[in-house]
Amino acid sequence: MDFTFTEEQQAAVEAARAVFSDVAPDRAPSPALTPGAVAEDIDRQLWNELARTDLLGLTLSPDHGGAGLDPIALCLILRESAKVLARVPLLESCAVATAVQRYGGSALAAELLPRAGRGELILTVGANGRSGHDPAELAVTARPYGDGEDGEGGEDGTSAEGPGWVLDGVQTAVPWAQAADWIAIPAHTAGGRPVLALLPRTRDGVTLADQVSTSGERLAEVRLDGARVEAHELIDAPGCWEWLRSLLTTGTCALALGLGERVLAMTAEYTGKREQFGFPVATFQAVAVQAADRYIDLRAMEATLWQAAWRISSDAGGPLPTAADVAVAKIWASDGVRRVVQTAQHLHGGFGADTDYPLHRYHAWAKQIELSLGPAAAHEEALGDLLAAHPLG
Repeated sequence: MDFTFTEEQQAAVEAARAVFSDVAPDRAPSPALTPGAVAEDIDRQLWNELARTDLLGLTLSPDHGGAGLDPIALCLILRESAKVLARVPLLESCAVATAVQRYGGSALAAELLPRAGRGELILTVGANGRSGHDPAELAVTARPYGDGEDGEGGEDGTSAEGPGWVLDGVQTAVPWAQAADWIAIPAHTAGGRPVLALLPRTRDGVTLADQVSTSGERLAEVRLDGARVEAHELIDAPGCWEWLRSLLTTGTCALALGLGERVLAMTAEYTGKREQFGFPVATFQAVAVQAADRYIDLRAMEATLWQAAWRISSDAGGPLPTAADVAVAKIWASDGVRRVVQTAQHLHGGFGADTDYPLHRYHAWAKQIELSLGPAAAHEEALGDLLAAHPLG
């Protein structure tokens, strides 16, 4: 078997490294010293550079101006972005665009995808539901309307061939929502069927309330009060939301891996220079063992990440559904990135808490990534349910 990445994927990584080489992790104010969000907007300079190098259309087909690569390539780019704490909605915008390409209609794809690939349109998604603990699609209801009267159409929306749909509910902690042009909202019909609606941030019935992430980034609680979406703006293809959520979760694992690799490299550099009793502390057995344990964590995070990304990209079958591989990857990512930053703080001593040194920023981002789309415990429970439903052997 050949486990190496393709030439196209490797070329995308090289292009991303060139873009991110000019990005400093302390480009925004420190979250430890800033009440509220560290900035009002995304890093527009970086976003424009990503668009210029065609990295925003990486997973889009050439018909939409993209490179036609798979989600594995997106995860490779996300891994590089996390090493510099890139403050851009790369995961959310690219994941939503890929889902629209895969499941959406031609009209919606033509309206959104070429502009998203050029960076002219920013997409985001509400994936946390009302509380962050329950399935996101249960937090919003979608009901059809037709002939000018709300509520017409079938109970589960199957006969809604009129003007469109009405959304009511809340999605909390929506990343980069204030900077986004369109927001993807998972919802459920009267019959309990999950659907995915896309609507402009400025549409009537959509209101945003500011929230702040652990990493100091600006989030939003998105409230939908009779917000209408046109028929072509709602994707009801089976499996659409589940696939998008799996891609978002796997992308979060890629962010965790990149961040963890950078933090371990910072730790190796610091302990190689810091001396006690005339020797670098990296030569002490207790320090070396802890660093080695974290290296093992990163390699496990990497192996499970690419397994999940491959299942999503290839639609390959297996003894368990793709969701199981995604759950395993997120378990390792959440636990692993937490252990990596905790060990880094310990081995840096008091220097790790110095706000003039970037480690505290990585620690804050790691905590945000650890809990995003569910902590390890939530995915362990989901994996247990899948194992119970699909006995092995």
